[in-house]
Amino acid sequence: MWTIGIDEAGRGPLAGPVSVGVFAVSSQFAMENLEGIRDSKQISEKKREEWYKALTSMEQCRCAVSFSSPQIIDTQGIVFAIQNAMNRALGKLGLDPDVCTVLLDGSLRAPEEYLSQKTIIRGDVTEPVISAAAILAKVKRDLYMKKVAKEYPEYLFEKHKGYGTRVHMEAIREHGLSELHRTSFCKNILKSRE
Repeated sequence: MWTIGIDEAGRGPLAGPVSVGVFAVSSQFAMENLEGIRDSKQISEKKREEWYKALTSMEQCRCAVSFSSPQIIDTQGIVFAIQNAMNRALGKLGLDPDVCTVLLDGSLRAPEEYLSQKTIIRGDVTEPVISAAAILAKVKRDLYMKKVAKEYPEYLFEKHKGYGTRVHMEAIREHGLSELHRTSFCKNILKSRE
């Protein structure tokens, strides 16, 4: 039997993909390995990266992260984009849904073939496997945004990771949108540019 935690990162930014992390533990997994884990928003970037390294090398667990692009978000909507990334991340685990219990944060729902699933409000705070999934999603997305920042230096993605900071909005007003921007999220900023 397996327990899978699922959470997303990057629902709200103006640029970059949305990221979904899945962290699965077998019934033999030592849950004390996750002692002290916290929701990704409650710990420093350095601590998140330390946890990411630890999580991806633990025994008796599997983890995966999938992204949906800004283009998918713009054409299909953020809810579809998150679901699409989740389905692909779950597929990477290679686990039979019949032997899995899925714990999801917030308003997320696993595909219906996962008969045993529970959505938990603020699950990223109360369930260690969801906290782990949140860290995987956040760190992988942050690393991606730092990498693409080199291609788009004028936006300073390495600093704000695509979120709507004052600096980022000023860069959009000055330079317009890049391919990494979610056009549907940036309409009001562009209006104020005219």
